[in-house]
Amino acid sequence: MKLTDQDILQIEKKGLTVDKVIAQIEVFKKGIPFTNLISAATIGNGILNPDVEEQANYVSFFDTKKSEVSIVKFTPASGAATRMFKFLFQFLDEYNPEIGSINAFINRNKAKELSLFFVGLEKFPFYAEVIEKAKQLYPNFDSLNDSQQKLIFIKTMLDEDKLNFSFYPKGLLPFHKYREHNATAFEEHLFEAALYCASNGKARLHFTISEKHEDKFDEEFQRIEKIVERKKNTQFDIVFSYQKESTDTIAVTKNNEPFRQEDGSLLFRPSGHGALLDNLNDIDADIIFVKNIDNVVVFKYENEVAYYKKMLGGILLSVQEQAFQYAERLELRTVTDTEIAEITNFLKAKLNVVFSSEYDKYSKKYKIEYLMEKLNRPIRVCGMVKNEGEPGGGPFWTKDQADNISLQIVESAQIDKNIRAQKNILKNATHFNPVDIVCGVKNYKGQKYDLHEYVDHNTAFISMKTKTGKDLKALELPGLWNGSMAFWNTIFVEVPLITFNPVKTVNDLLKPAHQVK
Repeated sequence: MKLTDQDILQIEKKGLTVDKVIAQIEVFKKGIPFTNLISAATIGNGILNPDVEEQANYVSFFDTKKSEVSIVKFTPASGAATRMFKFLFQFLDEYNPEIGSINAFINRNKAKELSLFFVGLEKFPFYAEVIEKAKQLYPNFDSLNDSQQKLIFIKTMLDEDKLNFSFYPKGLLPFHKYREHNATAFEEHLFEAALYCASNGKARLHFTISEKHEDKFDEEFQRIEKIVERKKNTQFDIVFSYQKESTDTIAVTKNNEPFRQEDGSLLFRPSGHGALLDNLNDIDADIIFVKNIDNVVVFKYENEVAYYKKMLGGILLSVQEQAFQYAERLELRTVTDTEIAEITNFLKAKLNVVFSSEYDKYSKKYKIEYLMEKLNRPIRVCGMVKNEGEPGGGPFWTKDQADNISLQIVESAQIDKNIRAQKNILKNATHFNPVDIVCGVKNYKGQKYDLHEYVDHNTAFISMKTKTGKDLKALELPGLWNGSMAFWNTIFVEVPLITFNPVKTVNDLLKPAHQVK
């Protein structure tokens, strides 16, 4: 493979290096190994299940300590809403009003999602807005038959020259209908953050967005800022960032040669949410809560959701406090054999660290070094909900290529389902990852970890795509809460289903957590 001078200029202009691009091409050539599952993490085997009293103690501990630490809520929010409306776009492509009614179409195609959409139509928060717009565009709307009105409703909502909802980022769509206004997911994140991120009357939030939507987010914040600040007696410090071009990855042909566009230039592609590790790494805070933009609830459930966020935060702060004390003692090198045994037990019992089989044979000097290396890492406390058949990642015990056993969040695509034993472990998993994470990203001296040092690069993803009708291979970086956090210390905690209310399709807005009544 030979790169031209023009290629090198293009690479450097993106903030990449030639060595990094060559390394990416090598990944395509070698392929990415499947994750080796040892067992599913379950209650008592990698997942904590605090009782009511323990939960209350952790919440109280968090409330006591939160004013002593800096807190940021980090929310990936760059995704467009297009996928929410996938079944409606399919309907627009396939439906021919000259052949029959929409009801006949639903019955003929067993279109359950479409049927549910129309049954719940008036419960959607955007119903009144779409109807008003439809009547402006079609003055005879009220005189049309049922199928005509429904078709116009969908086209008014989705057509590029009308409301164009699918163009919007998911965070700026109307999610919840209140008596006097509609609330976006962005607004709900502010209300929620005020309940557990606020300290001394201020809450810090960081949203990763698409650059083309920044003006829209700014407008939304200006619209709601005073209202939310007044209702929650909280000021909001909001930062927006974009996925960096330097995290893009090169695309290759099926033969693993650089894919070239029609003008001869190299093709680079965004590398998935793992690219947001750069954004996360740039945040200066002691504690970072991570939660996706579409996982919000209406106000009547906010306190319950916030309670469990504070519980996770309390677990992190309590474990971190002990870890810092041990790290300080280890660095002084004055620990006794009894203290070494105490720290060893802490790492095993509280941070789920699996020790080398050779550890007991180490000299005292090497035990101290080993313990320090295991202890001096970022910590993540991850909420896990009971498995309800949702697609996505889950908590597992895994073994890497160096035979290290650890707790990891693993995506289904990382598992070789052709191996029966691996498939059975996946099938018997009891819990699911809702992306409800609290991160401790500083050491006991208050110094930030460089999060890039804790990534397992063998957990990237290769997928097949097309460009101008030609097949290509694309590379996604290790997922933000998967391989990008592979070498963090990890604690999994069961949280109730009320904390997990994603809006993957528009019909999810009809679920109780998104309905005021």
